[in-house]
Amino acid sequence: MSNNYSPYRDLVVGVNSNIPLLNGKLVKYINFDNAATTPPLKRVINDIITFCPQYSSIHRGNGYKSQLSTILYEENRRAIGNFFNYDEEYMDVIFVKNCTESINKLAYILMDYKPEKDVILSSVMEHHSNDLPWRKWYTIDYIDIDSNGNLLIDDLEKKLNLYEGRVKLVTVTGASNITGHKTPIYKIAQLAHSYDAKILVDCAQLAPHAPIDLKPFDDLNHIDFIAFSGHKFYAPFGCGALLGPKDIFENCNPDHVGGGTIDFVMHDYVKWANSPDRHEAGTPNVIGALAMVSALDEFSKLGMKNIESYEKHLTKYATVNMISIPNLIIYGDYLNFNHKVSIIPFNIEGIHHNIVAKALSLEFGIAIRSGCFCAQPYMQRLLQISPEQSRSFIPLPKETYPGTLRVSFGIYNTIEEINVLLYALEKIALNRTYYISKYSNIDSSILIK
Repeated sequence: MSNNYSPYRDLVVGVNSNIPLLNGKLVKYINFDNAATTPPLKRVINDIITFCPQYSSIHRGNGYKSQLSTILYEENRRAIGNFFNYDEEYMDVIFVKNCTESINKLAYILMDYKPEKDVILSSVMEHHSNDLPWRKWYTIDYIDIDSNGNLLIDDLEKKLNLYEGRVKLVTVTGASNITGHKTPIYKIAQLAHSYDAKILVDCAQLAPHAPIDLKPFDDLNHIDFIAFSGHKFYAPFGCGALLGPKDIFENCNPDHVGGGTIDFVMHDYVKWANSPDRHEAGTPNVIGALAMVSALDEFSKLGMKNIESYEKHLTKYATVNMISIPNLIIYGDYLNFNHKVSIIPFNIEGIHHNIVAKALSLEFGIAIRSGCFCAQPYMQRLLQISPEQSRSFIPLPKETYPGTLRVSFGIYNTIEEINVLLYALEKIALNRTYYISKYSNIDSSILIK
């Protein structure tokens, strides 16, 4: 296989774009920031353009285009469920803007479900979006991690025992957006169900990189709720989805109310619509739903296991070569390639992560992310920063916080691109004083005119 070859590269928009460097040269843009968001598939763009002349408001219009749009929207709902092997008899698909909205929505909805259960078990590994929403209305506790940043199943069982039947939900990431570590979601599901708790898996990072099977509803390994975003799945058009049990969605109040959520209204009475309509207030993002399903269908045809295998090949090659670069530190269980997605967190000793990221962008045309990646408690643990030390950073500018750099691969990335990254990292690692001096006071947006 050629180093400049990806079997999926021609499927993605914008992968051969040229961008300027600080020295004025134009180079091909290398995007290793796919954990943040992904470019659209060409098929997604084409499907949107094809549908746009037929677009209309859905559900209550009698016109031809309205009826067509309604049918397509509902078919897209079923297509998403089928992608994850859901049980249509027992589960609903609710369209949302993104994964963050999904989890906020579910946090509100579940207040009406078994109110005597008031405890949510999250984990140390979570993105803020799977932590902060639960703090509003519940007692929250966190499943601990080991020294490599992996979730501790024994600690989950310990906490399920500790709360003696009060745990309503165990909510975990499917794969960390910092380390890429996968969590054992089926073991977690089995444990949660044995204690009469439900499970939510935040699939924002897992869904685009590995197959997910929700399993039959009567299986102890069944996943009760999942949330994911289209923009991380090569469909960045403002749509995501929350999947979960119909009986819960049907019997809980909506978080947002208004058009589309009701069957009947008087000044002193409201009859809510059935789920999922009661949980989708306002005019929905029909085109976003279409885009998301277009991407899922393309990935189904390509095969999720094939995609997982290719991205593992990229991750292994990059990791093995990064290890040999002087002064470079990789975090997490980084050699456990079978239990992670295509993310590598790292630092270069003696140089702040933000400076390295600027140098990679402005001098080499490489986009990666730096910081805490909206998962500060997990980052603090990985970097072995105590709570007391962490508090000392609160008054400081955000860009000065401790953190790491993050490389995250997509289906279109190549070994040749990784070789450019390896060359750049070694050059920076061997010339730290020079790069600190050159890029400390330069803004990353300097080339934007």
